[in-house]
Amino acid sequence: MTTAPAGTTAPITPEYGDRVIAVETAGSEPIPEAERHGSPLQLLWTWASPNIEFATVYIGVISVLFFGLNFWQAAAALLLGTALGALTQGVLSLDGPRFGVPQMVISRLSFGYRGNLLPAGVNALVAGVGWFAVNSVSAAFALNTLTGLRPLPSLLLVVAVEIVIGFIGHNFVHAFEKYAFPALAVVFLVAGVWTFDHADLGTSGGGGGIGGFLLAFSTAWGYAAGWNPYATDYSRYLPRTANRFKTALYPAVGLFLSVAVVSLIGAASATIAAPDSATPTAAFTGHLPSWLGDLVLLSIILGGISANALNVYSSAMSITSLGLRLPAWLGRGALVVLSGVAGTAAAWASLSDAGHAYEAFLLVIAYWIGPWLGVVLVERWFRTRTPDDEPARRLGDRAFTNWSGITALLVGVAVSVPLFSNQEKYVGWVPKHWASFGDITCLVGFAVSAALYALLRRTPRATG
Repeated sequence: MTTAPAGTTAPITPEYGDRVIAVETAGSEPIPEAERHGSPLQLLWTWASPNIEFATVYIGVISVLFFGLNFWQAAAALLLGTALGALTQGVLSLDGPRFGVPQMVISRLSFGYRGNLLPAGVNALVAGVGWFAVNSVSAAFALNTLTGLRPLPSLLLVVAVEIVIGFIGHNFVHAFEKYAFPALAVVFLVAGVWTFDHADLGTSGGGGGIGGFLLAFSTAWGYAAGWNPYATDYSRYLPRTANRFKTALYPAVGLFLSVAVVSLIGAASATIAAPDSATPTAAFTGHLPSWLGDLVLLSIILGGISANALNVYSSAMSITSLGLRLPAWLGRGALVVLSGVAGTAAAWASLSDAGHAYEAFLLVIAYWIGPWLGVVLVERWFRTRTPDDEPARRLGDRAFTNWSGITALLVGVAVSVPLFSNQEKYVGWVPKHWASFGDITCLVGFAVSAALYALLRRTPRATG
């Protein structure tokens, strides 16, 4: 990535640096010092813009319409879940300046080089197919509602833009989020004021109780923490000397405020009656005056693109983090295109039943994030006083193993999902007998995996 004349001590000239209109060539390797640039402030809008969109609105909508909560119950669950997911986003972002590698490369410390194939592979699939499909569908429906263009052509137009942004790479992604942020924030705030003015916040809800509360909490946490496996993908170019407090603060604040505000607007909108035949986006904008409704639809399109620029980029980063010996032509940019094509196919398949598909996806996403996060945070705590040189060496060591991490991850999933899952197609043993438990799969998975890994990590053979 950098060049210098042979046999000289001249400063290395960055090839990529802070250029915005330049295709990034870096993959999962550490970013050299000469290429480091930027400031922690850019993480504020990079994590705010992707959440000012319809997918975030829908978290609030389903909390009221599907989980049976009134607005105030939904608000408490949404804020609590979002706060926890945003907190860990800030903590994990700190490792970007330290190691200069994507988040799923740092995951090797917890699972070993080969063991990390599982979480990195799952994240590539979830980001490049699952999230990419969800956000593309919402943006396509908004374009369909705004212009009358049929859903499939609308989808293809949206994904083309998303793939191009991710293909260009890191600097362009940050720049896009920066300029999208003020437009998205202003439109959604105006729409939020209008929505709250027409909402019936005093409705009693559908009797969701503690079960509905836990479902809403898990959904919000899964949504916010769903960004955690991407954390250092967007902080790894920061200089090692970047202020640590700001490096943790700005992503946490950007993520929390955007998800909290937009999901609360969604919860309020769910108290306003809408036609049964309306698409999800049309139902959200139906009560707004035509001029504001059109602006919101434009913002939903822009927000979906903002989110998927990160999703498709981080999917490619996760694939490069697998450590596979890929041909030279299959670099980061090509992987972005392949991920985008796979995500487009999934989006196309879900156009006919987007609402139910999204509800199920939001619940499932937390099922693996919880156990993964539990192991990663415990490992991070254990190496708090370890000099950076030792973990940095292990990140690229193909012989490094940590089967304790992958064991804890699998046990956490194996215990939490069969016992506590509460979905339309599968209800675990606990909620089947005590419906008031709702769905605490992610919490149980997090706790089981964290506790087991802490126990195994203390043994002499925890790593090798």
